[in-house]
Amino acid sequence: MNYIWEVVGRHPTGQQPTGAETIQKLCDRVASSTLLEDRRDAVRALKSLSKKYRMEVGTMAMDHLVRILQTDRSDTEILGYALDTLYNIVCSDEEEEPDDSEEENQQKQEDDLGAQFTEKFVQEPDNITLLLTLLEEFDFHVRWPGVKLLTALLKNQCAQVQGIILVSPMGVSRLMDLLADSREVIRNDGLLLLQQLTKGNTAIQKIVAFENAFERLLEIITEEGSSDGGIVVEDCLLLLLNLLKNNSSNQNFFKEGSYIQKMKPWFEVGDDNSGWSAQKVTNLHLMLQLVRVMVSPVNSPGATASCQKAMFQCGLLQQLCTILMATGVPADILTETINTVSEVIRGSEVNQDYFASVNAPSNPPRPAIVVLLMSMVNERQPFVLRCAVLYCFQCFLYKNHKGQGEIVATLLPSTIDANSISAGQLLCGGLFSADSLSNWCAAVALAHALQDNLTQKEQLLRVQLATSLGKPPVSLLQQCTNILSQGSRVQTKVGLLMLLCTWISNCPIAVMHFLHNQDNVPFLTGQISENLGEDERLVQGLCALLLGICIYYNDNSLENYTKEKLKQLIEKRIGKENFVEKLGFITKHELYSRAAQKPQPAFSTPEHMLFDHEFTKLVKELEGMITKAVLRSSEEEKKEEEVKKTLEQHDSIVTQYKELIREQDSQINELKEQVSSMTIQNEKLQNTITQQFSQIQQHKDQYNILKLKLGKDNQQTGNQAEAAHVNGLQPEELSQLREQLEELQRQNQRLQTQLTEKDSIITSLRAEGMPSAEGSASEVTELQKEVELLKAQLQSQTAEITKLQSEKQELLRGSETTTAVPGEDSVHTEKIAELESRLSAQTAETQKLKGEIKTLVESKELMEKELASATSTAAIMQTEKSKLQQEVQESKKEQDDLLMLLADQDQKILSLKQKLKDLGETIEDEDDLDSRDQFDDDDDDEEEEEECDE
Repeated sequence: MNYIWEVVGRHPTGQQPTGAETIQKLCDRVASSTLLEDRRDAVRALKSLSKKYRMEVGTMAMDHLVRILQTDRSDTEILGYALDTLYNIVCSDEEEEPDDSEEENQQKQEDDLGAQFTEKFVQEPDNITLLLTLLEEFDFHVRWPGVKLLTALLKNQCAQVQGIILVSPMGVSRLMDLLADSREVIRNDGLLLLQQLTKGNTAIQKIVAFENAFERLLEIITEEGSSDGGIVVEDCLLLLLNLLKNNSSNQNFFKEGSYIQKMKPWFEVGDDNSGWSAQKVTNLHLMLQLVRVMVSPVNSPGATASCQKAMFQCGLLQQLCTILMATGVPADILTETINTVSEVIRGSEVNQDYFASVNAPSNPPRPAIVVLLMSMVNERQPFVLRCAVLYCFQCFLYKNHKGQGEIVATLLPSTIDANSISAGQLLCGGLFSADSLSNWCAAVALAHALQDNLTQKEQLLRVQLATSLGKPPVSLLQQCTNILSQGSRVQTKVGLLMLLCTWISNCPIAVMHFLHNQDNVPFLTGQISENLGEDERLVQGLCALLLGICIYYNDNSLENYTKEKLKQLIEKRIGKENFVEKLGFITKHELYSRAAQKPQPAFSTPEHMLFDHEFTKLVKELEGMITKAVLRSSEEEKKEEEVKKTLEQHDSIVTQYKELIREQDSQINELKEQVSSMTIQNEKLQNTITQQFSQIQQHKDQYNILKLKLGKDNQQTGNQAEAAHVNGLQPEELSQLREQLEELQRQNQRLQTQLTEKDSIITSLRAEGMPSAEGSASEVTELQKEVELLKAQLQSQTAEITKLQSEKQELLRGSETTTAVPGEDSVHTEKIAELESRLSAQTAETQKLKGEIKTLVESKELMEKELASATSTAAIMQTEKSKLQQEVQESKKEQDDLLMLLADQDQKILSLKQKLKDLGETIEDEDDLDSRDQFDDDDDDEEEEEECDE
């Protein structure tokens, strides 16, 4: 204390000042001193007093210490003293341990005091920002106390400090730099800081993950020796759990970054597994939890499936199975490994198939499933281990119909091997053993072999059990009911009832087998109607559920136990309201909601093992349906069946209309395709005609030029035959050309005639109105054929034009090369004129063909429109026809009813007349009346004819 008195300026002689006075003096010195050394000494003195006088220092010196952090940034020594002092204020001294009698109260007071000072410090967000800025200082005496102070603040006021750091620029990034510090003390305390920072804050977890935290943490784990490492490995694993648990974004980032593959070396254990240290057990336990976080059932199914696939492909599952079958592994590690393997294979077909192929290293080798089931039904094994094996078996059968079939097959007579122990034999042995926990576990395991699998439910009915020598075998179903009626323990009854409910639900054949035993229904009604204690209320509820399943899934194949008779039995012996009340005992049980939360069996004691997770789903599904089925009357059921039939009929009608609409859509699509193809062909023809027009125009221009050249010498004459012979054009060829022209003219006339006929057809169709859809379709087809024919004729005309153009070119070449011969020019002039006339005729015909094609295309489009309208009209007429047919049927029905009424009325009239005759009354017969009426009618007709003649 002499040092302190020197700082405050007083000596320990005489009356010494109190601690509060000394701290006040030091605070004044910090606030008023101008020399840095004086302030440093005062802060050092406050640090030494901060543990003993925590209240006084925190109350009087906190503001001064914060001001030191703001103003004396250049001196790292005073910053370190100030940070240490603040740390001592907000954090309780863990080294001082009070007496046992005062320990609890004093610790509570210190925690409250630290929380108060933390709240005061955090009230000013700039203080946290200032602290983050100081962490950038590399000096050890500043950085290390800053890390400890921020960690203590997070422990006391986590949410507030997290919010400030989250909005601070680069706040999380500055803290991530601590993991890269070469000084292990700062790095390790940085891990503790990040653990507190990432607790329960998804946003900060994401930022830390994207700051490359996974890569750095895995490197530290490898550097520290993986599972053989020390407390640093544990801190890294705890931080990884914080980042990944309940954070789908980080889980996906971890998987996409191929970090799952880097987890495999953690589980490489040697052959010598003796002497595991406590730290290694802790590390491996956390590593297994990290694997489970990635494949937890609460994750999305897609993310879980992708992680399961990655774990199988990288060999992680195989490594876990190796630990599972290894010797010398501690019990808690073995239990957690079983739970981890369970969730890695749950719902994954590939992983489940691999697990089924794993064999234990025994002689002879046995499947791993058999070895695990042996532990489950062995009452000497630890309770948590038996629960883990049950969970593993459930996960192996989850959505695994193949595995369910293999388990049930081991119970069938044709597949039983007397020389080996099978899974079915172990389950049966556990089901009928003296240990109630083995009964429950075996019943639940067998129920999972039947879950959502109607085939295996029916196959299990074939299982026969030999009870004792000299007695016939009984079925497994019958043996379960026999054990129920023998008054076994509550846990055994609950397990067997859950098995029976799962077995016969949604399986009418199993219901029939269960009801075929005359003792089952009286036993259930007796159990439900009795007033039992609290422990037996759950059994009553399960019996009510089992009886309700027998009603709901009853196919009425047994006359004595039809749906209606069972409901009458309930009403007479139990009462419907009482039955529903007993059924509600299941969901009201305190352990029901706990089992419904997650698939893994989590029970504190064996006595609490009453409900299975999958069974809670079944109860939730069936409770409402069974209640309705029991409370409904027979008339309501008939009405409901009629409604169902009506809905089925409506569904069939809707299906028919859907098919009709699909057919019409396909027809419309085909017509659209035809229209599009015709449009494309039309465009091609238009392009061809345009090209031909351009070629004809070019030939005309060439012809005019040639005509001008030959016009100067047109007075010379010569022999026409010789000139023709010179130019290579014989009279026979000219006659052939004339014949071809005449043939083309005849074809043109035929085409015009055909066009006239088509026009008359179109006119007649328009005059007739709406044609039938089939006729319109055939006419559209005929129009398409006509268009194709015109296209062929157009091509032949094009070929003729091409031929004439070649002849013209030969004439032109001949006129240029021939020597002067008398009469030669006149011959050329005549031939060119003739060719020009033929070209003009061909051009005219081409124009006509183009017009005809255009007319036909327009006609085709009009016919298609008419076809569409005819189709719609036909559909409307079909609808009206069906309505009329329905009305006719109703009229016929009404007419039949009237005829029946008239017949009844006539019969009554005859009977009344007979009675009147018996009484002596004179009654005219209807035949007389009819004859009179007929006579009167004839007279009236004659009078009308006379009036008409007049």
